Amino acid sequence: MSTQMSPKVHSFLSKPLQLLIGGEWVGSASGKQFETFNPATGAVLARVAEGDKADIDQAVKAARRAFESGPWPRLSPSERGRMLWKLADLLEQHLDELAELESLDNGKPYAVARVADVPLSVDNFRYMAGWATKIEGSTIPVSVPGDAYLAYTLREPVGVVGQVIPWNFPLLMAAWKLGPALAAGCTVVMKPAEQTPLSILRLGELIQEAGFPPGVVNIVPGFGETAGAALAAHPDVDKIAFTGSTEVGKLIVRASAGNLKKVSLELGGKSPNIVLADADLETAIPGSANAIFFNHGQCCTAGSRLYVHESLFDKVVAGVADAAKKIRVGPGLDPATHMGPLVSQEQLDRVSGFLESGEREGARAVAGGKKLGGPGYFVQPTVLVDVKPEMKVVREEIFGPVVTAIPFRDPQEVLPTANNSVYGLAAAVWTRDISKAHLLAGKLKAGTVWINCYNVFDAALPFGGYKQSGWGREMGRAVFELYTETKSVCTRL
Repeated sequence: MSTQMSPKVHSFLSKPLQLLIGGEWVGSASGKQFETFNPATGAVLARVAEGDKADIDQAVKAARRAFESGPWPRLSPSERGRMLWKLADLLEQHLDELAELESLDNGKPYAVARVADVPLSVDNFRYMAGWATKIEGSTIPVSVPGDAYLAYTLREPVGVVGQVIPWNFPLLMAAWKLGPALAAGCTVVMKPAEQTPLSILRLGELIQEAGFPPGVVNIVPGFGETAGAALAAHPDVDKIAFTGSTEVGKLIVRASAGNLKKVSLELGGKSPNIVLADADLETAIPGSANAIFFNHGQCCTAGSRLYVHESLFDKVVAGVADAAKKIRVGPGLDPATHMGPLVSQEQLDRVSGFLESGEREGARAVAGGKKLGGPGYFVQPTVLVDVKPEMKVVREEIFGPVVTAIPFRDPQEVLPTANNSVYGLAAAVWTRDISKAHLLAGKLKAGTVWINCYNVFDAALPFGGYKQSGWGREMGRAVFELYTETKSVCTRL
């Protein structure tokens, strides 16, 4: 892969990047545009039409028309499944192009996007395509005295869905949300993150190519304060799905109260990663490094609190620090790069602020600890020791490649410490003792617990959080609770 932009991507970025509303690519009602930047250089990548409330109104109207009339509600579940499968095929055919767009817009290495983000998106659409024909109701034996009754339930699409997508895995998060919504028969208005709209706009073109009827999927790039807020508050949106920070998730909840629309939230995390005394260090050390440094630490599941038994603490910290020092930080399109830049200047400032806070409060960096000079939004992979529970770097989500390492003596001691967080998205345990592993897994307050592994995701595996890490579960059978309503039907015989 060259470090230069490919002709196909250059052509895509050179044309007007507009809103997809009702099957047409249109400019924003205001005529405004915003710039998206290459985080490796800070240079402008493209100008994108900036949607706001007026555009959200039009997109919701288009989604409502598509849901209530036209070809979409008349399609059989099998036909919806075939469309999703065709969309997956198209993503696979354009794998290199989509991976390049993701790398340019987000900063992640092209090689990572090519083997993770795009293939996982393809797999998700294919998995959800299979579910289109398997969303079933039940017959219910009722115990009403006297007459006989036939009672059953129907699972029906919830309706028009607003989906707000984050910037850390733009294409993959779009697939996580679009796949089940479309399989269930819903229609969608999607707002991509303003930092990373490019791969989702290209996805919109492929959705059209796959044959989805006009208005079934509408894409309105814009800012959270305008387009996102309007979508969350819109009285004709039946359900809102959001992935992002806990702070914005709370705003989404408040905005959705007007019509009491259904809400699902996948929010922040401060995940504990626990290495017990009997752990296999050949897997625990690289696994713990991957837990925090994957995707530049810009992962809601990032294993940012590393708890290590005191007998192994020095060895594990040295191993993770050594892994951090060997990471080659550079532009995402450079084949030699292991870790790209953070997504934006704002994110660089945020992570740098945490590093400065940790240093002021007495934390010591055994690897990294600084931002890197030059153009682009680069920061060193960082391992902090000598940390205390009350420090900001331990309590708050950093969303960068920064891990705090903390020793412990006893698993019963570490459990309440690990659970002492407003978050509850993920956790991990490294041990050879399977009984200890499952006992801890049962007591950790987290939506996902990994044992002797980390960041393992699958379209069949439900994902979501406890506490302030969110509401609801994405993927697997469980996701259809978010996109369907249950109707009870009772007939006297």
